[in-house]
Amino acid sequence: MTACIRVLVVDDQFLIRAGLVGLLRAAPGIEVVGEAGDGDEAVELAARTCPDVVLMDIRMPGMNGITATAKILEQAADPAPRVLVLTTFDLDEYVYGALRAGASGFLLKDSGPERLLAAVAAVGGGDALFAPSVTRRLVEAFARQAAEAGGEKEQPPPDLAALTLREVEVLKLIARGLTNADIAERLYISEATVKTHLNRTMSKLDLDSRAQAVVVAYETGLVTPGAGG
Repeated sequence: MTACIRVLVVDDQFLIRAGLVGLLRAAPGIEVVGEAGDGDEAVELAARTCPDVVLMDIRMPGMNGITATAKILEQAADPAPRVLVLTTFDLDEYVYGALRAGASGFLLKDSGPERLLAAVAAVGGGDALFAPSVTRRLVEAFARQAAEAGGEKEQPPPDLAALTLREVEVLKLIARGLTNADIAERLYISEATVKTHLNRTMSKLDLDSRAQAVVVAYETGLVTPGAGG
C-alpha cells in the first residue's frame, strides 16, 4: 500500500486555507498533518509534524514565506520536506526569493483542484521541481530585472569551476526547462545518469533543490534570459 503524502498547509487567509485543507483531505493518498496562519506557526508545526510537503503562502504578516521556508529546511531532519510555494501572481519577486531559499517549485492560487493535487503528488513523490518551464520564466524575468538594475545581488552565485563539462551541459538544459527524460534523450544518456550528474552538481554547489540549480544557472550567466537553445 502506498504511503500517504503528509501535507502542512500555510496561508494567512482563513477561507483560502480552509479550502485547501478541505480539498486535500478529500483526496486519496494525502493526509493533512496541520495548518498554519503565519510563518512562525509554520516553522513550529513543520518541526513537530515532519510533513512531506509544505504548501507555503508567501505574503503573510510577521514572518513571511521566504524566511519560513529557509528556517523549515534548515531545521528539518533528513529527508527535509519539499516546499511548494503558493502565490497569487506568476511573476512574484517573493517566489524568486523562495526558490533561492530552497523551495521545490510554486503554484498559482487560481490553479484548479486537479493542478493542485497533481503538484502535491509530484513534489511529494520526489520530483525535484513542478512545472520547470514555468519556473524558468520566473527566473528569466527576475534575472533580466537584476541585469537592468546593475546586476547587484545580496550574495554572489557559486563558482561553476568545480563542475565537469558534462555537469555544466546538464545544468544548462535543466535551466532551459527540460525534464530528465528530455535531457537523457538529447545527450544520449540514461535518465539515471542525468540524475547522477544533477546530484553531483547540487552537491558541489551546495544546493538543496533543482529550483536553486536553475537560479544559479541564470545568475552565473551560464544561460541568458530569453536566449534559445
